[in-house]
Amino acid sequence: MPGRLTLGRRRFAPSPGFTALMLVLCVVFVALGRWQWRRGEAREAQHARFERGAREVLALGAAPLAHVPDYQQVSVTGTYDAAHQFLIDNMSYRDLDGYHVLTPLERPGGRTVLIDRGWVPFLGTRSKLPDVSLASTGPVTVVGRVGDLPAAGLSFGRAPPAASGPWPRVASFPTLRQLSGALGRPLAPRIILLDPGAADGYVRDWQLPGIPAMQNFGYAFQWWCFAVAAAVIWLLVSVKRLQRSAAERPETTR
Repeated sequence: MPGRLTLGRRRFAPSPGFTALMLVLCVVFVALGRWQWRRGEAREAQHARFERGAREVLALGAAPLAHVPDYQQVSVTGTYDAAHQFLIDNMSYRDLDGYHVLTPLERPGGRTVLIDRGWVPFLGTRSKLPDVSLASTGPVTVVGRVGDLPAAGLSFGRAPPAASGPWPRVASFPTLRQLSGALGRPLAPRIILLDPGAADGYVRDWQLPGIPAMQNFGYAFQWWCFAVAAAVIWLLVSVKRLQRSAAERPETTR
């Protein structure tokens, strides 16, 4: 139980209940600050991988994508399946609505990998889809970064592609399994983000998902400031001014 300490005309007498509340708040604020700091460190490491992956192009040949590091630049050879493409809905670029164009690339050995050819604008109605036809009809060598499908922050924004109907087919934050089912063949566990300088692409301003690392560090500092503020409030509230005794009160003249 907190003790009592008298200093001059002030007494430090913290309330047990209020002390427990402030202690819990301080622990929570410190823990949230540490969590945000670790997230910032993870973002810094992710950014380092992003920069490191752009330094050289890894020629995959017939090797699978499964064990290639995140954001590594690779080159793969195959043939585009222009007749079966996906448009990933709810993709924005500079506050404009649009789609990401995913095109299957048939690699040697029967492997299929999806190539994200970039962003195209929404044409104002879902009944009119953008033209994403391909000029390339033969074997091509594709250069791009190894990545993942766009992920939704909330589950209610997801919609798989239609199981039947005309192509291209629209989907909103689908899984690879759903795309594989609509395509009718297995897909590689990763996709390739087409290099901005490559042919047959659209807008490809690839950025790391999420907020910058410095923003996480800023949030961590804010949480720790809250912990300090809670401790200061506890200290101020716990210090009480003593009442003067009758003998100490100045006499009033009539």
